[in-house]
Amino acid sequence: MRIVSLLPSATEILCLIGGRALLVGRSHECDFPLGLESVPILTSQRTPDGASPAEIDAAVRAQLSTNSSLYSLDTALLASLKPDLILTQDLCRVCSIDLNTVLALASTLSPAPQIICLNPQGLEDVYDDILRVGAAAGLSTQAAAAVVSLRERFFRASDHVNQFIDGPNVAFLEWTDPLFIGGHWTPQLIERAGARHPMNPTQGLPDSGAAAGPQAAARVAGKSIRVPPEILIASRPEALIICPCGVPLPQVRTMAAALSNQPWWPELSAVRAGRIALVDGNQMFNRPGPRLVDAFEWLVGWLNDRPELIPTNFPWEPFRE
Repeated sequence: MRIVSLLPSATEILCLIGGRALLVGRSHECDFPLGLESVPILTSQRTPDGASPAEIDAAVRAQLSTNSSLYSLDTALLASLKPDLILTQDLCRVCSIDLNTVLALASTLSPAPQIICLNPQGLEDVYDDILRVGAAAGLSTQAAAAVVSLRERFFRASDHVNQFIDGPNVAFLEWTDPLFIGGHWTPQLIERAGARHPMNPTQGLPDSGAAAGPQAAARVAGKSIRVPPEILIASRPEALIICPCGVPLPQVRTMAAALSNQPWWPELSAVRAGRIALVDGNQMFNRPGPRLVDAFEWLVGWLNDRPELIPTNFPWEPFRE
């Protein structure tokens, strides 16, 4: 089995279930686990390096307005690798190579590789994706064991959540200029960690009833949403998480510092309370893979004052002005 992964979360899944030796090609963003340096890189980004958050947002919007991809794919190299299986996604055109580009290339290969498209909306969908990748890679037993382990960790952390109180009002910033509030699985994780995410809350799926308690998995949120500062202020967040998509922690510090210089910043309830966390947005929350459980453990620990639950070396720090 020869596998190409064009999605960082898919690479993490494959390696988690023991498929590292099967990986013959990866995206430029596939940087975890360590030790992937020898695997050929097949993609590159077209957005500018070193640009400000506003410039990156403008470049992304310009690319999307022309219906062009934000990434380039080395089709010749991919074809030379003769993959049996390609792992990709169709959830977010901003996050990785688009599905249509992958399908067009695959149709020219002989034999045509199998394509698995991962588009999770919530945590349980990630579990399902692990099982799907495992079945396609011939690693079903290992995938099932991995899901059992992840679920055990999730429910162990959940035991520390008081389900009988509303919990703090949380704002999760997925981008800082303009402001974007997190969506999909992120509000789900926040709510299941005992907090509220009122600017983009989860909604029960059709026929899911109240979707409370054990049925909380049936509640998911939509895409991330853009909000003006006055709406963020009016939502009165008691805790603020700054975790820009695809941004490592050192750069998150810079983006948070720029936010703190805005005239409206002192009006935020979370700022006055000193309850602001910076999280590595390249590694955590924004990749719908196994480390969402790490992110959930961190949320439970941080939101419920149980620091012993936070995974060792979790990439975060409190914001200090």
